[in-house]
Amino acid sequence: MAQSDRRSVHGPARAIIDIGSNTVRLVIYGGPTRAPMVLHNEKVTARLGKGVAENGVMGGRARAAALAALARYRVLLSLKGVDRVDVVATAAVRDASNGPAFLDEVAALGFSPRLLSGEQEAVTSAHGVLGAFPGATGVVGDLGGGSLELVDIDNDSCRHGVSMPLGTLRLGALRTTGDRAFGQSVAKALKKADWAAEPGSTLYLVGGSLRAFARYAMMRLDWPIDDPHGFTIDPADAQRIATTLARRRTEALPSLPGISSGRMAGLPDTAALLAVLIRRLQPGKLVFSSWGLREGLLYEDMAPGVRGQDPLVAGMSAFVQEQGIPAHIGAMVAGWTVSASPASGIERRERLRLAATMLCLAAAAVEPNLRGDIARDWALRKRWIGAATTERVMLAAAIMAHAGRLDISPALAALVSPAALREAQSWGLATRLCRRFSTCAPQGLADSKLTVENGRLVLTVQPSIAALLNDGVDRDMRTLAAHLGLKPDVRQT
Repeated sequence: MAQSDRRSVHGPARAIIDIGSNTVRLVIYGGPTRAPMVLHNEKVTARLGKGVAENGVMGGRARAAALAALARYRVLLSLKGVDRVDVVATAAVRDASNGPAFLDEVAALGFSPRLLSGEQEAVTSAHGVLGAFPGATGVVGDLGGGSLELVDIDNDSCRHGVSMPLGTLRLGALRTTGDRAFGQSVAKALKKADWAAEPGSTLYLVGGSLRAFARYAMMRLDWPIDDPHGFTIDPADAQRIATTLARRRTEALPSLPGISSGRMAGLPDTAALLAVLIRRLQPGKLVFSSWGLREGLLYEDMAPGVRGQDPLVAGMSAFVQEQGIPAHIGAMVAGWTVSASPASGIERRERLRLAATMLCLAAAAVEPNLRGDIARDWALRKRWIGAATTERVMLAAAIMAHAGRLDISPALAALVSPAALREAQSWGLATRLCRRFSTCAPQGLADSKLTVENGRLVLTVQPSIAALLNDGVDRDMRTLAAHLGLKPDVRQT
């Protein structure tokens, strides 16, 4: 892809620096506004909140580590030509007596830091969840190093955002008094914040420590997908796992790929807090989100029309363009194959079908020896914002069917209904037929059509392109028709 084309896919870069209680992180985003891609991500574990939790002051070594990281970030951003930078500070700086002096030092590096109030932090994290899960309703809980934020969400609105001193850097000290006293401390903090949730609400969980818990729970449940974003768990299962984990010694925990030793060390404390929250808030289900404060800042800047876009389609469109597949070709193929998508008794999933079609076409551009594994990883492991777990499985089923495989592991199949699985496979088989027959050339699509008529799957072809018909097309027609319970019928007009 030409450099100019890559710039059009990525769009202008924007950076966010999050000065948190545990880490100071730089993330540079690009890509479509509605589904931004991470172009650069690094952090330094400065633990600014450790001293604040102990004596109300950010320690000298922690401040020096944070400022050194920020100085590096300043140079990196200059080298990369990133002009738009948002710097926000949260609980540690907010609660420290030397917080204002620290912000002056940050400003001296050339930044314009913004100190978020507890309510602003809660609402911004909630906006990140709303960006990742359009139409979400329930409660957002964001656990950081210095604080726990809770806020009610309902579609695009947030209310009753509170911040409580229950961050991971404080939990260890609180737990030394015993499980009962710890539970009472959490209950007291909730009461002081005047916080109560409607029983049965969805609890959306944000923060690295909570995602580490999700990874641990996924391991315990033999979950077939390893990305915690969108992972949903029943409260009873979460409570059982959290209660057991809270009693385990750190050195006895198994290692988890991608989880640092620091995160692992605090995992029992995180589990203990989560167990209390489940008892107190009585959620109907728990959903883990990789989008939080930083993505909330991006979401808050989106125009209403951009917010209304589907993040899965926006992200998929940009991704396949990077693989050399124009998004409009994907839309044309999806239009050509629409009749082959079963809809009787099944709600049509047009946004997902379009995304699956585009992903199948991108997979076809991969070297054949690599195609199967890479395509499956794209569906199951790439972080698709706006795709639930069941939708990830349907993407995988479609892309595997496109490669000629209708077998799927029992663990994945158990996550979707048989009807949904067959529907997704029909998307992949139909895209395979379209690609084999026409190579997805616009004129080939315009001079043919695929329809269902009286129990038959009919491919109608104009004489100008009849020579495209061959044994391969015939095989794909028969396979798709059999999958749909129809008879194949190829016609020339």
